[in-house]
Amino acid sequence: MKFKKLKPVHYIPVSFLLAIIVGTVLLMLPISSASGNMTDFLTALFTATTSVCVTGLVVVDTYAHWSFFGQLVILILIQIGGLGVVAVGSMIMVMTKRKLFLSNRMLLGDSLNIDGKKGLVHFLKRMFRGVIILEVSGIILYSIKLIPMLGFFKGLWASIFQSISAFCNAGMDVIGPSSMIDLRDSGLLMITTMALIILGGIGFVVWFDVIDGIRNMITYKYGPRKGFARLPEHTKVVLIMTTSLILFGTICVFAAEYNNPETMGSMNLGGKIMNSLFQSVTYRTAGFASVPQDQLTEISCMAGYILMFIGGSPIGTAGGIKTMTAFLFFINAFSYINGKSENVVFHRRVPEELMKKSAAIIFFSLTAIFIMDLLLMSRGGISHTDSLYEVISALGTVGLSRGLTPNLDSIGRIIIILSMYLGRIGPISMAIFLAKGGSSDNSITHANGKFYVG
Repeated sequence: MKFKKLKPVHYIPVSFLLAIIVGTVLLMLPISSASGNMTDFLTALFTATTSVCVTGLVVVDTYAHWSFFGQLVILILIQIGGLGVVAVGSMIMVMTKRKLFLSNRMLLGDSLNIDGKKGLVHFLKRMFRGVIILEVSGIILYSIKLIPMLGFFKGLWASIFQSISAFCNAGMDVIGPSSMIDLRDSGLLMITTMALIILGGIGFVVWFDVIDGIRNMITYKYGPRKGFARLPEHTKVVLIMTTSLILFGTICVFAAEYNNPETMGSMNLGGKIMNSLFQSVTYRTAGFASVPQDQLTEISCMAGYILMFIGGSPIGTAGGIKTMTAFLFFINAFSYINGKSENVVFHRRVPEELMKKSAAIIFFSLTAIFIMDLLLMSRGGISHTDSLYEVISALGTVGLSRGLTPNLDSIGRIIIILSMYLGRIGPISMAIFLAKGGSSDNSITHANGKFYVG
């Protein structure tokens, strides 16, 4: 397959790979390390991958190993990876008054997972304006706490890094070695971080639908119930799924960790609720931790597997299979059980192609988890809980670890690097990328065969 014949869907894996390569080269430079020494290739590659893939798993402490230049490279990679290489490139073209041709628009639409080519530039501009507003708001709120705590320059830089990292669901910080554990008593920092994680992961389309819905409520003077009913079906599903999953995770973690002295057992009731909520939100592909992850109970880990696997929502900064994919998968199963001939959501039929796509995404994602878990377990000396937690976290671009990441050998690090890359572009995208080119002839109708299932 020649590069010039690549389809838009093929450019996405290549663009992320190129960003990782450039990031690796920059991070290997002596100027990128705090010590002034050259960083070894595998460490630089791992860090570039976790940054571009907005995962957050690290083999060296971000605040200690990297210089200001190295941290700046990491932050730029996070921003590019969170918004998408193609989207950032397209926005630069728009800002420099360069015209987006049809091929550019097709590529942009494919990278944003948006059908149609009309209004893409307007959507892109609106998206970037929203990103700037939210990230700047985050910087201001973080600065209130971090500047008095760390000093002006260090506190401001930590606020900038934390805001962009949280919004992009990267989970990396330059505050210290313990993520949010030492800051979990600050309601301002905890709430700001959760808000940025949710707003980044909920999807840009949902932002605009909700904003437009609120404007209509004010203009036409109707209540929230009618306002919600008038939202597009995609946005309604995402809001319901996001709220339900966060509540599910909060309840599970609260019940499982209530008396655990290593995590939340010594906290007051308010602290337990706040940190249970934070853990549930961070499971949604963010990667910040307010409690030691290696001390969580098996129940919390099980809830984490589910939440990390599902992740955030389409057309956002989060990873995972996405809330809509999980929703359509369950809807298809219940439609079959109830004997329905079509899948209907909020009085709208779901196209059969989307049902097939959701099933394919889940199949390839589960297959990737199974293979990577086996490969990591084969390194020996790793518990299955730690291995599965690490793999799902990497494939879901979450970034939470039970202390395993820094202790991985070279092969183990390569396995996680591949998992992070695969999780960011999507297993199904890689399957399409590796598939034989050309479209199959679906015009032939074959006779029904006899097959038995169940």
